[in-house]
Amino acid sequence: MIDHVEVRRRTYHDSVRLMQASAAVQAADGVESALIAMGTDLNLGLLADMGFAVPEAGPDDMIVAVRAADEQAAAAAVASLDAVLAARSEQGGTLDAPAPRTVGRAGDDLGADLALISVPGPSAFLEAEEALRHGMHVMIFSDNVAVEHEVLLKQMGRERGLLVMGPDCGTAVVGGVGLGFANAVRPGPVGLVGASGTGIQQLCCLLDDAGVGIRHALGTGSRDLSSRVGGSATLQGLAALDRDPGAEVIVVVSKPPAAEVAERVRAAAESCRTRVVFALIGEQTLEAAAAATLTSLGVPVPEPASWPAPGRGHRPGAVRGLFSGGTLCGEAAMVAAATLGEIGDDLDAPGHTMVDLGGDEFTRGRPHPMIDQRLRLHHLEAAAADPSVGVILLDVVLGYGAHPDPASELAPAIAGAVEREAAVVVSLCGTNADPQGRDAQAAALRDAGASVFLSNAAAAGYAAGLGGAR
Repeated sequence: MIDHVEVRRRTYHDSVRLMQASAAVQAADGVESALIAMGTDLNLGLLADMGFAVPEAGPDDMIVAVRAADEQAAAAAVASLDAVLAARSEQGGTLDAPAPRTVGRAGDDLGADLALISVPGPSAFLEAEEALRHGMHVMIFSDNVAVEHEVLLKQMGRERGLLVMGPDCGTAVVGGVGLGFANAVRPGPVGLVGASGTGIQQLCCLLDDAGVGIRHALGTGSRDLSSRVGGSATLQGLAALDRDPGAEVIVVVSKPPAAEVAERVRAAAESCRTRVVFALIGEQTLEAAAAATLTSLGVPVPEPASWPAPGRGHRPGAVRGLFSGGTLCGEAAMVAAATLGEIGDDLDAPGHTMVDLGGDEFTRGRPHPMIDQRLRLHHLEAAAADPSVGVILLDVVLGYGAHPDPASELAPAIAGAVEREAAVVVSLCGTNADPQGRDAQAAALRDAGASVFLSNAAAAGYAAGLGGAR
């Protein structure tokens, strides 16, 4: 093995682009490990932990570190990196115009009224503040932003009549345009506002499966309904959707909120002219919230799509949930607990466990599992080899920004688990308009031996039934 380490001075790319670049490099032939990241203290520490020589670099510099079988493999990996970084949007623009150096200048040049901020957390506050000062709504994809900064930004936004989505806002759909991790859904009469990225995605996909489209989906950030933040963005988003004549139903989706904040949001919902449906994990499932939304529109409630695997026996044992979405993981634990009792959240704990591999502790220095599946594949293979595990439950989230073909990597591992007599159940969050093609992904996963469900709650209930059977 040889190490290739270079520093590209004063070269910046946002975290989503670097996630995609890291995945491309790590998938190249002959590559053992790689890190493509900005030269922050955290990333320099990760570089050292991986055994690379640590160069002199700062947070404005990009580090490229590749460990490969030989010089040729390293060169090919760097070439794949350059191809990803060189990719440009097909929309508009001119090569002759100088690139703006600030968020405010970019907004002014483009006449933009929304800025998506995806920079290291400690830098996100200043960028978002500048965007607000230039009259733009803000979506902050970045996490690791201080809660004090979140409160200040949302107060500043309210004073200017601007919405701050985030920090840690992974999903939004604005005027039919998906931002962050979002699915390709048909336009329609439903507005969503929520402190949950995969919760919004699951509802969008369930409604799309029933033939009902989305007007807007406004993410608020995972802490918005906490006591510290007070539901600021949720209340603003609720009011904005209520003013929209095209929104016939509004859905509020969240992990368990602070009690006093939930009461405040419910009071605001009662004053809305538009019907409001609540999808609060812990109170009901996302499938039930989708059904309530369809009923309020007078649309028949279908059984969500499913693709059952051929029936076969499986070994007895615990249920091991390996998730990429935090809300989907929480909902699955809630549903499964009704059958199985206590559900743990530690990969090393005995008994039934549900783990969110998209959590901060798993994604520092590596791409999110919706993009790079290697960490989950490792744990999937470990669960298959563990005789105490009888059922493996996975979520597979499709859409923009996600892995271009997750089934191609998961199917061989699923087939191996089934061969060892473990049952595999998949919660598939996606639509047929998604770039990956939902039904094609479902067929590949089912053919590998997994039972596949569009409803995350249905997948969890099915897995729990298998896990409880002896």
